[in-house]
Amino acid sequence: MRTKDRTVVHNLGLEACGGGANMVAADVLDGRLVRIRPMRFDGDYTEEELNYWRLTGRDGITFEPGMKTPTPNFPLTYKRRTYSRNRVPFPMRRVDWDPEGERNPQNRGTSKYVRISWDEACRLIASEIRRVHEEYGPYSILCQADGHGESKAVHCCHGCQTRLLDLCGGYTVQARNPDSWEGWYWGAKHAWGMDPVGQNTLSTNTAQDIAQHADAMLYWGCDLETNTSAWGGQLASRLAYWFDDCGVKHIAIAPDCNYTAVVHADKWLPVLPNTDAALQLAIAYVWMTEGTYEKDYLETHAIGFDWFEYYVLGNEDGVAKTPEWAEPICGIPAYKIKALARYWARHNVSIAHCNGGSFIRSAFATEPARLEVYLMAMQGIGMPGRTTIKFIEWTLFGMASCSPLPPSKVAPSTAACFNGWVIGSNPDHTIAKCHVHKALRGERLSWYGHGTAANDRPDQFVKLEFPVGDNGPVKMLWSDNPAFSTSLNGGSEYLDALRSENLECYVVQVPWFEDDARFADIVLPITTKFESADFGTDADSGQWNAVIYEEQAIEPVGEARTDWEAVQSVARALEAYGGIYENLWERLTGGKDTETQVREGYEACGIPEAERDWDAFKERKYQLIPTVEGWQDQRVGLSGFYENPEVFPLTTPTGKIEFYATGLADHFPDDAFRGPVAHWIEAGDGHDDRLSSERAQKYPFLVESNHPRWRVHAEFDDVEWFREIETCKVIGPDGYAYEPVWLNPVDAARLGIESGDVVSVFNERGSVLGGARVTERVRPSVVYVDHGANSDIIVPGIGGLDRGGDINLICPTATTSGNASGEVTSGYLAGVEKVDVFELARRYPEQFARGANRGGAGGDVRDYLEGEE
Repeated sequence: MRTKDRTVVHNLGLEACGGGANMVAADVLDGRLVRIRPMRFDGDYTEEELNYWRLTGRDGITFEPGMKTPTPNFPLTYKRRTYSRNRVPFPMRRVDWDPEGERNPQNRGTSKYVRISWDEACRLIASEIRRVHEEYGPYSILCQADGHGESKAVHCCHGCQTRLLDLCGGYTVQARNPDSWEGWYWGAKHAWGMDPVGQNTLSTNTAQDIAQHADAMLYWGCDLETNTSAWGGQLASRLAYWFDDCGVKHIAIAPDCNYTAVVHADKWLPVLPNTDAALQLAIAYVWMTEGTYEKDYLETHAIGFDWFEYYVLGNEDGVAKTPEWAEPICGIPAYKIKALARYWARHNVSIAHCNGGSFIRSAFATEPARLEVYLMAMQGIGMPGRTTIKFIEWTLFGMASCSPLPPSKVAPSTAACFNGWVIGSNPDHTIAKCHVHKALRGERLSWYGHGTAANDRPDQFVKLEFPVGDNGPVKMLWSDNPAFSTSLNGGSEYLDALRSENLECYVVQVPWFEDDARFADIVLPITTKFESADFGTDADSGQWNAVIYEEQAIEPVGEARTDWEAVQSVARALEAYGGIYENLWERLTGGKDTETQVREGYEACGIPEAERDWDAFKERKYQLIPTVEGWQDQRVGLSGFYENPEVFPLTTPTGKIEFYATGLADHFPDDAFRGPVAHWIEAGDGHDDRLSSERAQKYPFLVESNHPRWRVHAEFDDVEWFREIETCKVIGPDGYAYEPVWLNPVDAARLGIESGDVVSVFNERGSVLGGARVTERVRPSVVYVDHGANSDIIVPGIGGLDRGGDINLICPTATTSGNASGEVTSGYLAGVEKVDVFELARRYPEQFARGANRGGAGGDVRDYLEGEE
């Protein structure tokens, strides 16, 4: 039986910055994508050619990369995403948006759409660009050109429009916040440097060091069995199993017994969300009072420890940070805190992370991030078996030193053919992402730090404002990242901002009609990965870095065009106005076709000329980059700093670990919520979300919201293959597939809730529906809901109602703290109650009727179209 006509190779990482991981082979039959599978290398390369590596742990147990890509679940199901019912089939206009008449912004999110042609869509967009330029100036056009999505380069899905607008006088861009690193970015960088994002960037050879020397690993809010699937593949999982085999104990610290804890942990400590700082302070107290920390190390490797000691022992506020003090705050019994502290003091202990979660995305997340650095310093970080390790982003920002595994000779780049917005560029007209809702309302605002996840520590001391000078407010929003309300904080307030009269035009270009796209005035249909040719890289899988010749596999679905082609189409429409728009297409593209740009990308990717062969690259469709020679001799992690901090200093102002952050002391001496020394912060700066708060009488649960198990942020929620898995959705009594809401049996019994019931998770910001899953895998007083569920808005905005389970709609709008513009999407208060969905359906018949077309696949664009079958 014929199973394929041809095979193409693509990178199915979801970083959206031109690179990533998860290289796959895809089979095409009769013009359709029929199969996606892992790549095998042994037919093209020998181990000798790749400088194949092996790590050795205790008892001679080895770990090696293998000769097949460790492909996770998301890439393997991508064809279902490609052929989703929720694909935007053609250009669409909101039915009651008339740029020559009534714009009806108040109806965004409730109006339906009509089909228009590409010519009409581009004419409308070009007309709006010209009008905004003439009436308000170029910086009144805000581009959402950041965030996550498919990894593309020539046809980059995040920021092509900025290339066009830059040629027309400029634009304002929404800064790509450090969403997976908020606490580290805004906090830990002031303790130990580690630009750009504040996590340990000195990780060379640390995997082997841990396997040989560490007694235990603290998996602190770390779910590597979930979070790596979109960005790094399954080698991280294999690495964790190797640590198991080498006798490294795994202690999971998280409010939920997550998938990593279930598989790997010897012990689970169910800390309450956003209370890690209290646990950390209590551990430090035990060490201080029992004298079980590395005093000599602190004398030579740190400054300001006496400030921290003064606070922990209670000399500052009269409250000693004892385990007994911490117990009612963090939910861990005092005796267990003492046991953990004493075990840690007697053994070589490392800490593992995999980004996100309540540890780092909560109010005041700067404090646990800094406290982690403090604790590691107190036990001599850099000594054998004492380090921190990440199971993700192993060549973050092209830094080979981030990887705990042997690096390739080159970390390849797509920069030469990357047509998107470059993170950290355009600094004069930027809006920090967490403040965008204010700009959409037309407010004048100010904040500190660009916060683009690429800026160094001193940037946090720069005060910025918008609008800049005499420039006008935001009047037009052009987005290729319409998932703010499902992926960032304050979603309901953001949706209200989209409905502001100040925002006169909202354009979205996207493959799928999801989330914020349903609030747009004009929607352009965009291709997925396999509908275009491109140049790709794979640099985060942990095996060998690779470059990829990505052939177009199938014809575009419907009337879809690539992002780059869509922007070119708008450029053509703008040329009709002449002046600054004259010859715009030629200036934008340089007349280059895709093949030319792919070749330019390959020739400038970083591979030495002697090792490049364009024709061979095209024929094989990919090229692996061998492991660097002499990797075994590279210095292990922070061992250089440990052995000689003067020769191998950190990038803090003093070159040492700063218990007292000199930069914060100099620039924000009166900041009570991110002071020079990390503290326990009860409330303030817009946050009052502790179980000790009076608000907890009405909203008695702490929300925990992590990266989702069965989607990537807001993507893949429409894949019916995942929805067939029991833990993906909960089928309610009305037959609707609800987002799971995890509750402990103690809490569920008190509320009269059983598994399968439809419940509301609510606070003053609104209500989100979900399906109850009663389980002991989440601790009492916690309600657990993954972020990113595809919203199904019944009533939009603050005080509204969502049927789809989009928990970000009810999280706080206030940032990490007043001077730290990070997202807060976990560790906040909410209530839970059982609801009668049939009564809600009677109250909102039109909204609850949506879904007749959906089957088991989630959203369906037909629910929002007029005059189309």
